[in-house]
Amino acid sequence: MRQELRAEVTGGQDGQDAKALKAGAFRTLLPGRATIGVLGGGQLGRMMALDGIAMGYRFVALDPAADAPCGQVTPQITAAYNDQGAARELAQRADVITYEFENVDAGVAALLTEESYVPQGSELLYTTQHRLREKAAIEAAGVPVAPYRKVGSLAELTAAAAGLGLPCVLKTATGGYDGKGQAVIRQPEELEAAFRQVAPGAAEGADAPELVLEKFVKFQCEISVIAARSASGEVKSFPPAENIHVNNILHLSIVPARVSEELQQRARELAERLVSGLNAVGLLAVEMFVTEDGEIFVNELAPRPHNSGHYTMDACATSQFEQHIRAICNLPLGDTRLLTPVVMVNVLGQHLDGAIERTGQADEAAHKLGVAPKLHIYGKTESKTGRKMGHINLLCKDTGDGLSWVEQTNLWRN
Repeated sequence: MRQELRAEVTGGQDGQDAKALKAGAFRTLLPGRATIGVLGGGQLGRMMALDGIAMGYRFVALDPAADAPCGQVTPQITAAYNDQGAARELAQRADVITYEFENVDAGVAALLTEESYVPQGSELLYTTQHRLREKAAIEAAGVPVAPYRKVGSLAELTAAAAGLGLPCVLKTATGGYDGKGQAVIRQPEELEAAFRQVAPGAAEGADAPELVLEKFVKFQCEISVIAARSASGEVKSFPPAENIHVNNILHLSIVPARVSEELQQRARELAERLVSGLNAVGLLAVEMFVTEDGEIFVNELAPRPHNSGHYTMDACATSQFEQHIRAICNLPLGDTRLLTPVVMVNVLGQHLDGAIERTGQADEAAHKLGVAPKLHIYGKTESKTGRKMGHINLLCKDTGDGLSWVEQTNLWRN
């Protein structure tokens, strides 16, 4: 049963004090005295729990998989995400509830918000689950996004492409990750095929899902910033990561990002403006494009720990996972200093065996380059090509050395 802990409201915004009191906002949950419930049992929940257990918190996860990664290190309720009975059990066993992925069932999110303490609420989930709502919210916060149009039919797609100019990217408004649910359109003759790919069945008369067409931004690089906001409003951000994707899946995160210090600071300011403007609690991952002339456009948001923030686990004074726990429990936010340059490289299914086997061998490349590889395996039961199974943080004096280690290691050639 949830412990009876004191709820303390230190202020309200926009006349929402009563709502804040009802939601139990600004409640401080101390280590050793509270249980954190995690909706979702994947690798993000696992890494969050490992950091939180070290701090003294207890955890319980809800996930439909019997041997979920988070459930390997915490008690687990095994049930579907839309199982309201299981959600109520999670609420009863936890003092605070968080989520590790954004596609949370709307009914369950609403139930938990009413019956438990969910400092992240459901409003930001509602916003970030839909690309059009998300873009509108980003613009409302005064942060630029790439030009876009709402699309609901092939005719609307054709008109939007003519207005924006090609190339463009067609995406579903909901769902989709790691390149799924989207198509790049470079020539007018590709419009119909892209529409059929992203909205299968719609071209044959079925109702088309809501789609968004985005102008393809010619960017110098992609960066991301993980920002955190506590329940009482304290805000901090981590140094920007420069991200390199292969086949639409994050391959490398390089920190410090190879852009000017002025641009890094501007990116952090934009992320902090968003996490404050959206009244987020916990982490907000902000993915951005940097153009050749130094403009920054926000691409996507994720209200949770993020793959591009995994470098913080070994290279920062505070990891993104500890910071998320601090934020939702209303502890003072941790120091976000970068202690060492770092390159994070993802370990996909096709790399897993080789990465594990390397740990039992002397690493001559690491010794020669002065690189310290830190392997993190997620505990997923089934390894598949293209599936994220772990990552390696390469601590180094210079990120070029970390990149050389990746290049000299044959694991990532397939």
